[in-house]
Amino acid sequence: MRTLKEAVCGERVTVKKLSGEGPVKRRIMDMGITKGTSVFVRKVAPLGDPIEVTVRGYELSLRKTDAGMIEVE
Repeated sequence: MRTLKEAVCGERVTVKKLSGEGPVKRRIMDMGITKGTSVFVRKVAPLGDPIEVTVRGYELSLRKTDAGMIEVE
């Protein structure tokens, strides 16, 4: 299992599965990150938090903990 927090800068990945519970999972889905969505990793902060991605045509910053709930391929 590989998560979004393990993706490197400049990589394009596809969301395979979302883990997590209740409001956190709902918030991630509300941001447009759903199964089958293509995500491009734009930047990773020097200490790894946050991760800046492009999803569905807009830029989004994710915390490392949230990115760890997004399984990708």
